[in-house]
Amino acid sequence: MTDLRITGLTVSYAAKRPVIDGLDLTVPGGCLAAVLGPSGCGKTTMLRVVAGFLRPDSGTVDIRSRTMTGPGLHVPPEKRPVGVVPQEGALFPHLSVARNIAFGLPRTARTARDRRVAELLELVGLDGYGDRMPHELSGGQQQRVALARALAPSPALVLLDEPFNALDSALRAGIRDDVRAALAAAGATGILVTHDQDEALSSADLVAVMRDGQVVQCGTPQEVYRRPADLWTASFVGDAVQLPGTAHGTTATTALGPVPLHTPVTPGTGVAVLRPEQITLTPDTDTPDGITATVRSVAFHGHHSMVGIAVPGLDTTVPARVLGPAMAAPGDTVTVTVSGLATWHGGE
Repeated sequence: MTDLRITGLTVSYAAKRPVIDGLDLTVPGGCLAAVLGPSGCGKTTMLRVVAGFLRPDSGTVDIRSRTMTGPGLHVPPEKRPVGVVPQEGALFPHLSVARNIAFGLPRTARTARDRRVAELLELVGLDGYGDRMPHELSGGQQQRVALARALAPSPALVLLDEPFNALDSALRAGIRDDVRAALAAAGATGILVTHDQDEALSSADLVAVMRDGQVVQCGTPQEVYRRPADLWTASFVGDAVQLPGTAHGTTATTALGPVPLHTPVTPGTGVAVLRPEQITLTPDTDTPDGITATVRSVAFHGHHSMVGIAVPGLDTTVPARVLGPAMAAPGDTVTVTVSGLATWHGGE
């Protein structure tokens, strides 16, 4: 089942250039999709249209095969099967945790409402916190309450608008895992808007990359990372090694030697794209295979190091990612070899 289908969506403000320009996006049911893009690309505007907060200029939005937005049609937000988790939770400060969660529930019998609130508190790991006030909670706990409130009416979609921005990096990973588990347990489809590449790649089943109001690539995190649609996407989604060269068939000739490609290409010039972890450095310059290069910089990041190397024939420094501390220092000579496959972007 497809839980969300957006077709030809266009939105502009005050007759200016469209913020969203013919956007298409399909999200299967039961998955967590991350919408990734730089500030100003239209991510939040798209979310507001799906939620029903904003009428687009044109296009359609279908949720579980029911049209919510279309020509002459605009289903109001309160009648859409959508829950929203905004930035920083936005809890009602004068209501307890339990009453915040119950706010979105229909006016059913109190016993049923209390039972549903208790279920949600347990689901988000806050069992026993119902009587607390929002100011008595940590930032991460507040986001869990916001998620429980969004899940309360059992929506088909839960929209998360950069909900982890206010959290420190150590807490964000744990909360992301908890949110993903809660969505799966509730049987809801999640749409996570973010500008954080690591967040999108590590938490989502599907990644949609936006630029200038359009989705330029949509696929699994592995597909988007390993086979970016263009050079911009390659550079935006993680670190990229861009090697100008010529290609023929399934091989590109570059300053790092011949590089195998994912798919055959027509002969011509272009750019081969690799990831830094595909660049292997060895201190032995007598290695028969590989290119000799000079280390220019080393940055230690704990679990890995980024090593910048100068390669003959290239004007730019090539980044290489190695596990743990680098076994080389600036000024050292190393042998460079390439592993895995590259994507080819001809004529860009």
